[in-house]
Amino acid sequence: MSRASLDKQPRDVAAMFDDVAERYDVTNDVLSLGQDRLWRRAVLKAVDAKPGERVLDIAAGTGTSSEPFADTGVHVVPADFSLGMLRVGKERRDDLGFTAADAMRLPFADASFDAVTMSFGLRNVADIDAALREFARVSKPGGRLVVCEFSQPVNGAFRKVYSEYLMEALPRVARKVSSNPESYVYLAESIQAWPDQRALATRVAAAGWGSVEWRNLSGGIVALHRAVKSA
Repeated sequence: MSRASLDKQPRDVAAMFDDVAERYDVTNDVLSLGQDRLWRRAVLKAVDAKPGERVLDIAAGTGTSSEPFADTGVHVVPADFSLGMLRVGKERRDDLGFTAADAMRLPFADASFDAVTMSFGLRNVADIDAALREFARVSKPGGRLVVCEFSQPVNGAFRKVYSEYLMEALPRVARKVSSNPESYVYLAESIQAWPDQRALATRVAAAGWGSVEWRNLSGGIVALHRAVKSA
């Protein structure tokens, strides 16, 4: 079994997700206490895609984040660089058109999408700024970006409890439900090292996005960042 380190070498990260693909969705549901379903609904609302629009769902994994778009008549392209994740997703729902793609070098033409969304994937990219620039490149003028990612709880006392859960309880639970518990040690470490809401917003803006804003979910455990590409 493999796990990535905080240098986030793409080969290591992809191999780690290949290892956990079979039980990934079940494990996430358990570790988030079902909150992941609420977060997916929040992403769907934030993207606000209309039937006929084209949405890139990067780091889509097995497609659970893409299905809500497809079910509302949106043309969604689920993309990921973990072939294991894509394989499991295709077995579950082969009508979604899963695509192998690296967030730092997207295999799509300029101005291809009305919206780009990424849930719990940006934290795993080796060069965050390059990925944000790629998202802008493939977005049409006026296109939307929605990034759903772990963040920093806004309440100090809750932040301390959450930090203890990440570093102590989460790995223990993962040993019972995950096919690769060590990958969830990386998960905890990467969340701890991730920039807070304002710092990420600054990086999104620096990559060429405008109207950057964020909304906290679950007390700031997760944040939704939304931005628009200038016309």
